[in-house]
Amino acid sequence: VSDDVLRCGAEVVVHAYSDGRAPGLARVQDLGVEAVTFPAAGTSEDIAMLLADEKGASLIVAVGTHATLVEFLDKGRAGMASTFLTRLRLGGKLVDAKGVSRLYRPRISNAALFLLVIAALAAIVAALAVSTPALAWLQIFRDAWDSFVFWLEDIFS
Repeated sequence: VSDDVLRCGAEVVVHAYSDGRAPGLARVQDLGVEAVTFPAAGTSEDIAMLLADEKGASLIVAVGTHATLVEFLDKGRAGMASTFLTRLRLGGKLVDAKGVSRLYRPRISNAALFLLVIAALAAIVAALAVSTPALAWLQIFRDAWDSFVFWLEDIFS
């Protein structure tokens, strides 16, 4: 966490081990920021999630956490037991950030696209209807169309 974030004015909670040691407390105190220590077993990530749950969060979005079964089992980390238990406790409240981005993809309906095209065409027609150069070009196209129609009539008559 950057120094600017620590100084932003929010309540700072520093994870402390069960024996009371808090490795991050010295850095926070050096910055002159008041902090509350939270002694508990487990990883700092787990403590943050449990604290959010305890304070009544209805949804917890995790960014950069251990999400897959391979990460749980293959890393061989000592804190993985607390991570597993934390995730069991949080249940459906915990969502990975990748999952949130997949849930809330902006979807544009076909009707909205159709209305957008119609509105764009109406704006173009309105702009061309009041433009003098556009009216001149329209007259040229009208004359070319009339010439084409007369040519077709001559061929088939």
